[in-house]
This record gives sequence, C-alpha cells and structure tokens, in this order.
Amino acid sequence: MFNLITWAPNEIAFQLFGYGVRWYSLCWCIGLALAYVVVMRLYKEQRIPDEKFEPLPLYCFVGILLGARLGHCLLYEPAYFLAHPLEMFLPIRQTAEGWRCTGYAGLASHGGTAGLMLALWLYVRRTKVNLMRVLDNIAIATPTTACFIRLGNLMNSEIVGKPSGDSPLGFIFANNGETFARYPGQLFEAIAYAILFFIGWALYRKYKEKVGTGFFFGLCLTYIFTFRFFVEFLKEVQEPWELQMVSAIGLNQGQMLSIPFVVIGIYCLVGGKWCRRLGEKRQQN
Repeated sequence: MFNLITWAPNEIAFQLFGYGVRWYSLCWCIGLALAYVVVMRLYKEQRIPDEKFEPLPLYCFVGILLGARLGHCLLYEPAYFLAHPLEMFLPIRQTAEGWRCTGYAGLASHGGTAGLMLALWLYVRRTKVNLMRVLDNIAIATPTTACFIRLGNLMNSEIVGKPSGDSPLGFIFANNGETFARYPGQLFEAIAYAILFFIGWALYRKYKEKVGTGFFFGLCLTYIFTFRFFVEFLKEVQEPWELQMVSAIGLNQGQMLSIPFVVIGIYCLVGGKWCRRLGEKRQQN
C-alpha cells in the first residue's frame, strides 16, 4: 500500500536582506544558469569567438521573459490584461488594498519559446553566427531550463494535475487547501525534460556534425511539445474559459498551442528545405 505524498513546501527558499526569495524565482535562475554553462561550453568546443557568445545570454533572457509573460497575458487572460496593460510588463497587481508587488504571476512556455526564437533571430542578425547552429546549440541546453521552471511550478503548487484517486503517483497539494490527491503534472514534465537533456547531450557527443542542420532544434521542439500535448490530459485547465474549449473539441489551450511547435519540430528534425537552405551544410556546398 502506497502512502500519498502531502505536498506543502514553503514557497520562500530563503531571506535575502529582508526580502523573501521564492523557490520559483530561484528555479528560474538555476535553469538559466545551467543553460548558460552548457551553451558556453558548446561555443568553446565549436570554436565560436567569445565576443559572439557574450551578448547571447541577454538576448535569451529578455526574449524568454517577455515572450512568456506576453504569451500568458494575451493567450490566457487577454480581457484582464488588455484592461490593465501596465501589469503585463511590471511585476505588480492592483488589489482592493492598492498596488502589490506580486512578481510575474503567469508565464506561458509557448510564449517563451516564441520570444526566444525572435530574440535568437535578432542575435543572429547582429553576430552573423549561423542561425541553425545557434538554434541547435540553444536546443541542447533548453531542457535544463524547462526542467527547473517546472520544478518551480511544483514548489508553487501551481499548474496542478487532475484528481488521481488512489493512484500512488498522487500529491495532496495542501497549500491549495486541498485534502485529496492530484497528479503532479509539473513533476512529470520536469523529469521528461531532464531525460531530454541527457538524450540530446548523448546525441551531440556522437553526432556533432548535425549541429547547424536544425536536427537538435527539431528534436527539442518535437519532444517537449509532444510530451506537453499528452501530459495536458492529466492536468487541470489553467483558466475557466478553457472548459468550454475542452467540452467542444476535447483539447485545451496548451494542447492547441503545442501543435504548431510539434509540426515545426518534425519539419526541422527531418531536415526540411528551409533547414537545408539556412543550415551550414547548404552554405558549404
């Protein structure tokens, strides 16, 4: 007989100068730092000059944060945030007691991915590093960040799964005031993304010549958003209006947004025409 896990962590990891540092923010920082280290190593191995690497972290950070924030605001809560545009960009929320600093409560992975792609395009225009090489290198490192973001969601007891009944996989999210178990969808995703990183790294060590073809970029998109599509069946919808969508077509917003990324991923994975045109192999022929 398995005992269900009662999940009730303190959302504050530690105090710094009187300010409580939340696990969610800490996980974001750890994930981005790990990706930074991985990409820096890849650039060095591929003998890309340091001056071309130096602006990359800033482009990625701004692209991911703005994309994820705007993605959540415009795709999940458009009515509210179009009426409160200041709250899209500042970590504040208007309450009955006045303005409160709440942090960025609401970040969408689909928006973050789109924002990252746009940022990398701008980075490539500036540095002239081959676009497909940049996308492949970032894709190898991305699962580390995705893994820790989902661990941050777990620490926040947010993006919870559906009730799990007597399943031994259930977590009781006590911080949400619940006494029944749910599937820890965040943990499932975190584990899946950690596995993807090791798969991608092993493939890179064996097939380094594929960097610059779009293969790793395609693998990352296909794996992450295919898994995201199916794990959504175990998760509660994030916004109440999605219930109507699920009732009508059987899919929620996250699943619908995942489909285009899976299509793009497969296209790159099999080496589509645009990947060959933009990739380095095409340029060398």
